[in-house]
Amino acid sequence: MHVELYERIWMWAAAGVIAVFLGTIVLTAGLHAIQPPSHIETIDPATLSQDPEFGDPKVTARPDGGVVVSVRAEMFSFTPDPIEVPANRPVTFRLTSADVIHGFEIVGTNANAMAIPGYVSQFTVSFANPGEYLIACNEYCGLMHHNMVGKLIVKEEAP
Repeated sequence: MHVELYERIWMWAAAGVIAVFLGTIVLTAGLHAIQPPSHIETIDPATLSQDPEFGDPKVTARPDGGVVVSVRAEMFSFTPDPIEVPANRPVTFRLTSADVIHGFEIVGTNANAMAIPGYVSQFTVSFANPGEYLIACNEYCGLMHHNMVGKLIVKEEAP
């Protein structure tokens, strides 16, 4: 069987592109995806209900006027819900999960993180516009995933 020169060139080029793609995936997965992001703060999800911070999650004021919000995600809810924070102040969200991986997206903002069992995710954001925001789980977490929503209330600062 005879294969034309140009056909052989295209077959080798296609095989090379596929090899580069597979190599990139393997290299990326091996070097970057085996560690959770952030500063790698761990927590035992089995004893989460007894933890001082996540056993009864709440909004805590800081001396600088900002707040720290501890959030526990579990099937199929966020605790606390609703969350009330001040506008134009730094809000630090600290997230963890009691069961499976959950997403934490504040719809309409750039606030988006994952709540992973055994790890604490943290990010800081401030909200310029007072109002109500939807918090959605954007990682599939089970049959009732579509009902896993919460509410963030951003309140105007008192003059």
